[in-house]
Amino acid sequence: MKAVRLEATGKLQLREVEKPVPGPGELLVRVEACGICGTDRHIYHGEFPAKAPVTLGHEFAGIVEAVGAGVTGFRSGMRVTGDPNISCGGCEECRRGRVNLCRNLQAIGIHRDGGFADYVCMPESQAFALPADLNPLHGAFCEPLACCIHGVDLAGLRAGFSAIVLGGGVIGLLTVQLARLAGATRVVLVTRSAEKRRLAESLGATATVDPSGGDVVSRIIAEDGLLPGGADVVFECAGVPETMQQAPRLARRGGTAVILGVMAQGAKIEIEPFDLLFREVALISSFVNPFTHGRAADLIASGRIKVEPLISRRIGLAETPEAIVNPARGGEIRVLVVPDGK
Repeated sequence: MKAVRLEATGKLQLREVEKPVPGPGELLVRVEACGICGTDRHIYHGEFPAKAPVTLGHEFAGIVEAVGAGVTGFRSGMRVTGDPNISCGGCEECRRGRVNLCRNLQAIGIHRDGGFADYVCMPESQAFALPADLNPLHGAFCEPLACCIHGVDLAGLRAGFSAIVLGGGVIGLLTVQLARLAGATRVVLVTRSAEKRRLAESLGATATVDPSGGDVVSRIIAEDGLLPGGADVVFECAGVPETMQQAPRLARRGGTAVILGVMAQGAKIEIEPFDLLFREVALISSFVNPFTHGRAADLIASGRIKVEPLISRRIGLAETPEAIVNPARGGEIRVLVVPDGK
């Protein structure tokens, strides 16, 4: 079969490899779609820890083609989505229920072969069923949505709260929708892209802000701003220094800022601890998707979360290395790799 292999940092190629065979407790899945994530670009540049050589791709869905010995919950022909994050179950963090912080965490598409391929193998425990009539491309959004759900859970967002979302990429636009579903009455999205601002408003944002128009913080939290005093919850979804520094400043007194965006490993920002203390702002981080992938799959299946507008383009495996190596095109939200080209 064909697979997009990270041979080493800065070396990504389409290869012919052996089709995997499912071992005991595993599923062999024919990949229908796999999303290109910013993390894939970080991995390529050596800015996010991975284990090369490896087939990249951690946002995948597809059809079960074969099952290994002992598999009881799935059969050939079922459509599934895969939670890529495999915890060990035995370390201290796992025993405390913090499986996303597992000291031996292994991620499909990062530490073991992933979904930028014709086929991928995964443990039965990581698979979640999707409806047979679901658009096959939509299943690839379960993993990023699961990460957003974890962030909203950590934020303690409740009905009647206000929220600010920094970043108009797939994480930001999914978070806008989740915030409204959770009952937020005012949701402000900040992004430079006019197209993404319009899309955010169609997906539930009550207002949007172009940061190129001046100081974002003062324009939003000033007495005559969109959210005087700040928001109950701020979600940083862009993963850039500017928004990382803005996030706690945009939270109201006693509010919460949640980091969902990913910056390069080793990157640093400046914060003002006195401001956090004096206003008792909670600055927290949200890492991957502990126990939220099933909820994401149910939301995608229900149609309550709109993902079709988030698909910028579809490409084949042959085009995937170039799409990862180069920065995302202007205005792109999510590029999906469709191995069979259909």
